[in-house]
Amino acid sequence: MGMEQMSLFDSGNVYQPLASRMRPESLEEFAGQKHLLGKGKILRQLIDQDQIPSMIFWGPPGVGKTTLASIIARRTHAEFINFSAVTSGIKEIREVMEQAENSRRMGLKTLVFVDEIHRFNKAQQDAFLPYVEKGSIILIGATTENPSFEINAALLSRCKVFVLQALTAPDLTELLERALKSPQGFGFLRVEMEPELLGMIAEFANGDARTALNTLEMAVTNGNIQPDKTVVTKEILAQCIGKRSLMYDKKGEEHYNLISALHKSMRNSDPDAAVYWLARMLEAGEDPLYIARRLVRFASEDIGMADVHALPLTIAAYQACHFLGMPECNVHLSHAVIYLSMANKTNSAYMAYEKAKLDAVRMLAEPVPLQIRNAPTELMKELHYGENYVYAHDTQEKMARMQCLPDAVRDRVYYEPGVQGEEAAVKEKLEAVKRWKSQEK
Repeated sequence: MGMEQMSLFDSGNVYQPLASRMRPESLEEFAGQKHLLGKGKILRQLIDQDQIPSMIFWGPPGVGKTTLASIIARRTHAEFINFSAVTSGIKEIREVMEQAENSRRMGLKTLVFVDEIHRFNKAQQDAFLPYVEKGSIILIGATTENPSFEINAALLSRCKVFVLQALTAPDLTELLERALKSPQGFGFLRVEMEPELLGMIAEFANGDARTALNTLEMAVTNGNIQPDKTVVTKEILAQCIGKRSLMYDKKGEEHYNLISALHKSMRNSDPDAAVYWLARMLEAGEDPLYIARRLVRFASEDIGMADVHALPLTIAAYQACHFLGMPECNVHLSHAVIYLSMANKTNSAYMAYEKAKLDAVRMLAEPVPLQIRNAPTELMKELHYGENYVYAHDTQEKMARMQCLPDAVRDRVYYEPGVQGEEAAVKEKLEAVKRWKSQEK
């Protein structure tokens, strides 16, 4: 039996990776994206009615953009041409387009899938335009980048954009269970593996089906082969994904303890402690983008107006993590964490909103003062909308003695500036503004 188990790996056939063997061939087998492909959802309806427009699939790696395109091609009885934006130039695009145009004259549909369409330059993207407009082809572009920034407006306006989401841990666990039982997967090996280990692979894969299947394949390939089964233990899995990743539970108490320790160390202006907690998280396998998002929040919650450069710096750190990933982006996060630790602190923006929120929730129907209402129609003008409004730019002081809060809260103070860093000047200015506004004309 042991010899039979190994036959798939040793046979003369070219061995196909698990991720290729498990590529779904129908929508029913496709993992995730229920918001688009569930019964009655828009993309599902378009596919079922065979009314596929040109589309852009925007989403992270490993969520099935290419797979979904090939399933659609099969469902719509179209010729499927898989195009890579990395290796194709304008010459190749034109050749394929001519071929598609000839097929169209013979009554055949052509679906052209372009992976990483954001890598095409403007001229290459423009080469598709006339064929998309004429309907010679149905174009499906896949991108991990925001299409609004990366795809020509003319091409984008002719495509419907669908956002594909990272797969959830349950989605991935289901996929892994199917891979263990399926004849296309490891069904022939009778793999014995604790369900908890599949959950750990799903967490480690962080929404990426390809990573999940590749990790499972590595673990099974290194499993203990016995006469009637293959056993994968926690120790074997630890060798494949690293002990630290295995121990780090992204939903457990320790995860929240560590992010809390990082946040409080920065708030307490302790860069050494902050960098230590950052390293503890990253080296245990935490997603750098999760940390970067927490830093963006910290920049406004704890620093805010005391140092207005903190927020753009953290946005830049997030972008750097997105471009580079681990391990290179560890230095960008370290840079941001040290800056935030040493920056002047104030929680005035946070406190202002919390106080305003209490009043806003209590007075959701409080009317907007007439003088600052919009008055686009004559009737609104007759009802005194916009009456006594003063356009601040027309005044010498660039401000007016005009009430902007509703009567019920007209004297409320939400924003109370502190005296740290840049906010000291803001405090001085606000006091001067209030003194001037309190004087009679």
